[in-house]
Amino acid sequence: MALFVFNSASKMVSSPFVILHCILICVTLHCNNLAEAQMNPRPNIVLILTDDLDVSIGGMASIFSKNFLLSFSVVFVASPLCCPSRASILTGKYPHNHHVVNNTLEGNCSSTAWQKTQEPETFPAFLQKHGIYQTFFAGKYLNEYGNKKSGGVEHVPPGWDHWFALERNSKYYNYTLSVNGRAQRHGQNYSEDYLTDVLANISIDFLENKSNRRPFFMMVSTPAPHSPWTAAPQYENNFPNIKAPRDPNFNVHGKDKHWLIRQAKTPMTNSSVEFLDNAYRKRWRTLLSVDDLVEKVVRKLEVRGELSKTYLIFTSDNGYHTGQFSLPMDKRQLYEFDIRVPLLVRGPNIKPNQTSPLLIANVDLGPTILDIAGYSVNETQMDGMSFLPIMTGKGNSSTWRSDVLVEYEGEGSNISDPACPLLGPGVSECFPDCVCEDSYNNTYACVRTVAQAANLQYCEFDDNEVFVEVYNLTADPFQLSNIAKSIDQEVLEKMNHRLMMLQSCSGQSCRTPGVYDSQFRFDPRLMFSSLVPHRNKRRQTLK
Repeated sequence: MALFVFNSASKMVSSPFVILHCILICVTLHCNNLAEAQMNPRPNIVLILTDDLDVSIGGMASIFSKNFLLSFSVVFVASPLCCPSRASILTGKYPHNHHVVNNTLEGNCSSTAWQKTQEPETFPAFLQKHGIYQTFFAGKYLNEYGNKKSGGVEHVPPGWDHWFALERNSKYYNYTLSVNGRAQRHGQNYSEDYLTDVLANISIDFLENKSNRRPFFMMVSTPAPHSPWTAAPQYENNFPNIKAPRDPNFNVHGKDKHWLIRQAKTPMTNSSVEFLDNAYRKRWRTLLSVDDLVEKVVRKLEVRGELSKTYLIFTSDNGYHTGQFSLPMDKRQLYEFDIRVPLLVRGPNIKPNQTSPLLIANVDLGPTILDIAGYSVNETQMDGMSFLPIMTGKGNSSTWRSDVLVEYEGEGSNISDPACPLLGPGVSECFPDCVCEDSYNNTYACVRTVAQAANLQYCEFDDNEVFVEVYNLTADPFQLSNIAKSIDQEVLEKMNHRLMMLQSCSGQSCRTPGVYDSQFRFDPRLMFSSLVPHRNKRRQTLK
């Protein structure tokens, strides 16, 4: 049988036999996948991702918890900025391995390079490739998604059967969604356009109309509580008396810290405090609609009889600060309020009213979801590890990891801000009172250690000083005192060595024993060897 025929112009074209052959192959594969899904039923998975939701300064506000069974109290992001962190969630990799360093195309955020090299390796792409799970995405993807320079909203990343993605960054009204590659524009009518509610409705529609013969993975990524903090009309007046928490690190000078923190004006002006208090209230108000979304999804799963066989995971891409160390508001810093996030779960074999103190990173989400789906992280190039055994009570806490890596590459402008000429070039995210939240040399890497014998953070800046910050979180939970100059020198050297190892790790080598693991081995001869952190050539010398 001839598989190809040629037309008069000598161009090879498919014969009807080839078309039929391909159809038969597709049908066979589909039937095989359906058969496997039915013979070995796998749980459904729902991931709800918020935008800029902190846990250290009260962002959770006691909501959401009623729909979840287990909370993790020590959870960190790989980078405290939206796009690098979301890339870490999707790929299970640290930023030095997925190469997304900021929220711009130049920083690899949804760039063509990202699309070619990393999107095919995301955990949704892995799920889709194996054909068992049906996959659904709704909400904010990456900050530069939809940019015409990298395919526009017509680009649908591999891994998604159903795609409802926000063009660019978080908004609540007047936005565009990519609906399976076609632009759908929304205005400012609450009942039709308020994005958090739109995402809830799209999610419910999917649950009602999906195939019941295959398990599903659903990811819903809300704009809340990211700026511009637009609440639904019914929540616009909630929390009238709430203020940003006045913790010990609120509105105080960041002594002994990197110059960018020290430059903040202390005390803040009354107008600055009033502004951030108002923003804090607005953030809480937007979260009430997220609470509604979670409730709708849970109730729909319950009505359909699917809740008991579905894992739900709730988290955020990074934390946030409002007045800590006199920084007005943003993320991007190495402190707990920016790098620590909530993580709530429920699902089969998870006991209620549980809190786990074990150390989790958002690079673990991909491996965990694949583990739930029946796949091993060893089949991938991911840096994280599955916490499914911890969720279901089968994990051994004594052998769990004791440290994770946090990386951030600072951003700045090549020209001075006209409103703040004395600061010179190299800074960014500056407020009217000339307090800047970022700079080129606000580039750092940290080892965050949580073990029975230690609760430490060790950070190095990639600047002319190689500035170091170290905190003992047990004695100093608000990170008021940098103990880099007083900590035991041997501990300092071990942490420096561990940081270099993690900054050079990939896959399995990212899961090796930390300084406070019994199996850790320290070889001083490896100090300052070829494991030198990558340095940003764009960075300018500041201060």
